[in-house]
Amino acid sequence: MIRMRATACGILTLLLLSGVSWADEPQEIVPLWAGKAPLAQGDDDKDRPNLRVHLPKERKVGAGIVVCPGGGYGALAMGHEGQEIADWLNGFGVAAFVLDYRHRGKGYGHPAPLLDVQRALRVVRYNAKKWDVDPDRLGVLGFSAGGHLASTAGTHFDRGKPGAADPVDRLSCRPDFMVLCYPVIAFDEPFTHRGSQKNLLGEDASPELIRQFSNEKQVTADTPPTFLFHTDADVAVPPENSIVFYSALKRAKVPAELHVYADGRHGVGLGRDISGTATWSDRCREWMANSGFLSAE
Repeated sequence: MIRMRATACGILTLLLLSGVSWADEPQEIVPLWAGKAPLAQGDDDKDRPNLRVHLPKERKVGAGIVVCPGGGYGALAMGHEGQEIADWLNGFGVAAFVLDYRHRGKGYGHPAPLLDVQRALRVVRYNAKKWDVDPDRLGVLGFSAGGHLASTAGTHFDRGKPGAADPVDRLSCRPDFMVLCYPVIAFDEPFTHRGSQKNLLGEDASPELIRQFSNEKQVTADTPPTFLFHTDADVAVPPENSIVFYSALKRAKVPAELHVYADGRHGVGLGRDISGTATWSDRCREWMANSGFLSAE
């Protein structure tokens, strides 16, 4: 079974890296830092994390979401887990900010991805007026390893650093809600996606570091409300990842909704051609509306 999962992951990586296209170019591509990013190893594109800004063209509800594509912390599925998601969110008035974050394929492990997603949330809040985003309705959405990064943003955050020289860093990096799509969650478990753990933390991570980024163990009452979806057929990142996170949220009395669909391989994105699973995006939109994040509709 382990060999089958590894093979499936390898095939998935090839799929993620091929056929990426952009239906609509972002209105802006905004670097997260004006100068060099923290821990930058150079000054090439791979060393400069950025946000691809996609704003609704017509109605706007004021909510915004930072989107974290997956790719096992070794690549980024910027097409079906980035651009297509931005288009979907824009379709019902939500501003989308696709995060091009650092990962092992660019030569970076922990803590660079976490620094990038935290900074992304601060940057959107700093530019909230410019982009017509309510800074109190800013979420984070992630797929697979991007789901791990999104869940890390929701379990490892601060409320801002009041004395920071950079005004962006004075703002909170806590997301107001999370959407986790077939996320990697738990490390060092039988259902762990080992490639994501290795790419993020390295071969010889300490037990303390592994526990710190096993995000089901980091949930508190202050963790944001969360929507999760997974498929039962996912052998690359089994649904136990979503289940343990959902269970931790319930123990902490954090509002949460979990959907596990029967069909669909790992990496389905919107899954429009998969009966049943294709409805996850409708359920997610309903959840956001019912939770008050689309209150301007």
